[in-house]
Amino acid sequence: MNGTDTGFVLISAALVMLMTPGLALFYGGMVRSKSVLNMLMMSFISLGIVSVLWVLYGHSLAFSGDVGGFIGNLDMIGLKGVNADSTMENFAGEKISLLAFSLFQMLFAVITAALMSGALADRVKFSSWMVFIGAWVTVVYFPVAHWVWGGGWLAQLDPAVIDFAGGTAVHINAGIGALAAVLVVGKRVGFKRDPMRPHNLPLVLLGTALLWFGWFGFNAGSELGVDGTTGLMAFNTQIATAAAMLGWLIYERIRHGAFTTLGACSGAVAGLVAITPSGGSVNAFGALLIGVVAGALCSWAVSLKYKLGYDDSLDVVGVHLVGGVIGTLMVGFLAIGGVGGGSQFLSQVIGAFSVMGYTFVVTFILAFLIKKTIGFRASEDDEISGIDQAAHAETAYDFSSAASSHMTASTTSAQSSDAAEAKKVEA
Repeated sequence: MNGTDTGFVLISAALVMLMTPGLALFYGGMVRSKSVLNMLMMSFISLGIVSVLWVLYGHSLAFSGDVGGFIGNLDMIGLKGVNADSTMENFAGEKISLLAFSLFQMLFAVITAALMSGALADRVKFSSWMVFIGAWVTVVYFPVAHWVWGGGWLAQLDPAVIDFAGGTAVHINAGIGALAAVLVVGKRVGFKRDPMRPHNLPLVLLGTALLWFGWFGFNAGSELGVDGTTGLMAFNTQIATAAAMLGWLIYERIRHGAFTTLGACSGAVAGLVAITPSGGSVNAFGALLIGVVAGALCSWAVSLKYKLGYDDSLDVVGVHLVGGVIGTLMVGFLAIGGVGGGSQFLSQVIGAFSVMGYTFVVTFILAFLIKKTIGFRASEDDEISGIDQAAHAETAYDFSSAASSHMTASTTSAQSSDAAEAKKVEA
């Protein structure tokens, strides 16, 4: 077992784990204060549910054998036969710990499910959300991960689809799944009528920083070892993200007249998304080009929800779906080393749109079944008053204490003033 490569994969897995709490903070700051805890929990609960399902059957369905190019088999159900000495070969032919690889891939599944939560902010039942993500990873994520990385039909194309770290399996998958779920659940009360501004932009910036930091493990770690491609992917991750942030801000300044904090954060995430499938196959100029295009186009794409009438609360479709498609398609032309070209671009198109078609249909059916059985939508009263108290019996901020302190201070001041006035009268 190559200890250096195994250690790197374990460190990368830890960085990917950090991305889910980072995503929770990123989304949490973008919602209104009455629903911030629910938003945090919708991401955080994925760490519990998906991790358990991965051990029970997720790893086996994604990475054990191949059934018709569509799905793995159940030979490794419950990680049967895997122990501390189990190994696998990475892309350089070095042996690494199979458990380290499984942990790394488990955390990819965790964050992919969590990504969809931002589209459904403020309006779904938490219990139904837990059922939804458990079912979604089972019938959507595990098969699609097998298509791309587990030896499935997209990996068998000639040339094979380039998806270094998850443009199709993670971002297009989550983005189109979010759109399907939004169409079933419907719009928030007051959509396009009431102000729904982010309640805590510093929290959004903190979440963005954690995502950016963790993304080095997400992207560079997907090489499953330490070599030149690892360095290329890490470098491209940084510069594409920087270019996308600038691209978003420039478009925003031209279109809306300001450079916003939310725009800088959203642009950075758009760049991270777009370079995910492509960063190991393009040079620095290609990474910059992918980044700036993703930043500008995703900034434009988020406005479509108002024109088309779908309520994607936190722009999952505009950032993850559009950014994932941009990165997946552009690598077809920009790939270096004699890889890119017309045939490669065709494979990229097949990969992107096959995932979009399958995931949209299956997710729509799944969300519809939940809606018609246990109900997906929170009650209108709970949505208006805030889901935090209804679903979690908690609130993120204790305004009553602040109000009580203010009242106490006001009362004390009034009493002091009355006493001073009384002394004047006596004098």
